[in-house]
Amino acid sequence: MKRTFYLLILLCLLSFKWTFAQQITLSDKATISVMTCGAGDVLYYSFGHSAFRVQDPAQGIDVIYNYGTFDFNRPNFYLNFTKGKLIYSLSRRSFDRFLYEYELDKRWVKEQILNLTPKETNEMFQFFEQNYLPENREYLYDPLFNNCSSITGVVLKNQFGSRITFKDHHLTEQKTFRNLVHEFIPINSWGAFGIDLAFGGITDRKASAIEQMFLPYYAHEQLKNTTIDDQPIVKRERTVLEYPEVKKGSIFITTPMFWFLILLGLVIAITYLDRKHGFRSKILDFSLFFLSGFAGCFILLLWLATDHEVTRFNLNFIWLLPFNTYMAFTVSKSAGFPKWLKTYLLVALGGIVIMMLLWIFGIHAISPLNLFLMAALSIRYLFLYNKIK
Repeated sequence: MKRTFYLLILLCLLSFKWTFAQQITLSDKATISVMTCGAGDVLYYSFGHSAFRVQDPAQGIDVIYNYGTFDFNRPNFYLNFTKGKLIYSLSRRSFDRFLYEYELDKRWVKEQILNLTPKETNEMFQFFEQNYLPENREYLYDPLFNNCSSITGVVLKNQFGSRITFKDHHLTEQKTFRNLVHEFIPINSWGAFGIDLAFGGITDRKASAIEQMFLPYYAHEQLKNTTIDDQPIVKRERTVLEYPEVKKGSIFITTPMFWFLILLGLVIAITYLDRKHGFRSKILDFSLFFLSGFAGCFILLLWLATDHEVTRFNLNFIWLLPFNTYMAFTVSKSAGFPKWLKTYLLVALGGIVIMMLLWIFGIHAISPLNLFLMAALSIRYLFLYNKIK
């Protein structure tokens, strides 16, 4: 009996796969929707999610095509992520299974049914099926320029070409990519601090209406202001799951500002004691130089040695000098500083001033949290300069 039962399940699965493998024709009752899901309380859920839904009640079809699928178990996953070669893929699953996850997380889900003819609905369905083939389903992910949400606009544009128009009259201002990200992640958080440090100057340019669709919330709003043949692309909208927005907050003691204040306080206190007693904390100097230099090296590698778009033209290396990794071993010595160390310290201080000016004049944004780190480095640079003098 068990073998018969398992055989029946296998036959059902094969039948399902075979049915979808055929180029079936959807009925006139079929619809295609864009699903928008609310943000979650962890970093990778902070921006929400977008997916497509194909529903045909006449044939019992109700599936989600999800371009936001990745596999942690993929070989060299973390290395590929660092190198900017992270592979995402299109997955297909039942609508019920898709919705169940958001019910568990208590995240809202909204549906925008597209204003398409039966012919257009079938063509788009066949596009998804073709795209779902193993040789087509994978794509190179980029958090701002090629993700599960930005693909919404790309798919519609590829399907309908010049017939579709993404209007921007609803936008009160044109924001930069970095500012858009900040709307979903609190500035005083480790996630925002890391993103600001890694993102390059390319993210400080203003995003167009269609580019803002990299954020599901903005994609949802943009579809309301998109037309096909001068008619609204959204036929109607409904709320599938209704939950309040997930509150994003943290205890101050766990935030970067708290720990950077502690660090700055320690640097001020140790420097004061060093100056008063004619001493010098080599451990503090080594730590500050090595960690800042390591961060500078990592920033340059993200820009020059990876395929990431968002990390290009990152000028944070101007104040996080990569050469500080070498200088860490130099300043950890008890005596015998090289003569050029004073000049280097002035250059390091100048780098901090230059980065501050770039920020003030809007050329390259930095996290306000960096000011605490800049102050800590500046205090130690000045102390060492006067010590040598």
